[in-house]
Amino acid sequence: MVEHRRFGNFLPHLVLLIGVAIVAFPVYMAVIASTHDNAVIANGQMPLTPGTLGFENYWHTLTAGTGRTTRAPVGGMMLNSFVMAVGIALGKIAISIISAYAIVFFSFPFRMTAFWIIFVTLMLPVEVRIYPTYKIASDLHLLDSYAGLTLPLIASATATLLFRQFFMTVPKELVEASKIDGAGPLRFFKDTLLPLSLTNIAALFVILFIYGWNQYLWPLLITTRDDMQTIVIGIKKIIDVHDALTEWNVAMATAVLAMLPPVLVVITMQRLFVKGLIETEK
Repeated sequence: MVEHRRFGNFLPHLVLLIGVAIVAFPVYMAVIASTHDNAVIANGQMPLTPGTLGFENYWHTLTAGTGRTTRAPVGGMMLNSFVMAVGIALGKIAISIISAYAIVFFSFPFRMTAFWIIFVTLMLPVEVRIYPTYKIASDLHLLDSYAGLTLPLIASATATLLFRQFFMTVPKELVEASKIDGAGPLRFFKDTLLPLSLTNIAALFVILFIYGWNQYLWPLLITTRDDMQTIVIGIKKIIDVHDALTEWNVAMATAVLAMLPPVLVVITMQRLFVKGLIETEK
């Protein structure tokens, strides 16, 4: 029988609550700051209670932005970030699952060599190959376009490795049964492997969506027009001003808005996300 001890249960919960408070307090302050006037924030007199300008600040941020810094509405920047994040996530998953399928279920010369070449690219971060990638994108006229924001970042050795490890756990009897039923390679992939991979796909989609949403260096290089900049670049431009007072209420409203899509994706796909990370038997 498991012994229940009050102190033993109280201490872990206390530690968790302290950790949540430490993480959540800056977010709470950002929400509070987004509802006050900029003068109140700049003077260091901001209270810990919400102000009365919340709707006005968020509406102005979404539809107008600020002429001194972003020169573009935050709503457009969020759309650009959303298209980029979804494009990168879906592109990485599509390419990775197909490449892993080929490596595991097809026999062709230098199969493992191809896999290890893909795996070695994990040692080459984006910063190392940023110049040749930018040069190719520029030569292909992909600057200031959604294709330029997404295509150079959709290859993923990590996702390929994860799908390969999962496909290697698929019983050979299942493959043989599909062959006996007359299923070809495409039908086996569509009717058998894809349904089995749904939890893995969901977990990877959440991770890759957040990865694409938080991209800063690549969008900074590939975009030159204000209407193509992403939300992360917009936050940086709002804060980094030289001859004007930083509009902290707009900056905090932008930061809060930038947090919403990743949070919604995590909440919406929470069950599949957790299941895809911890499930071992498919």
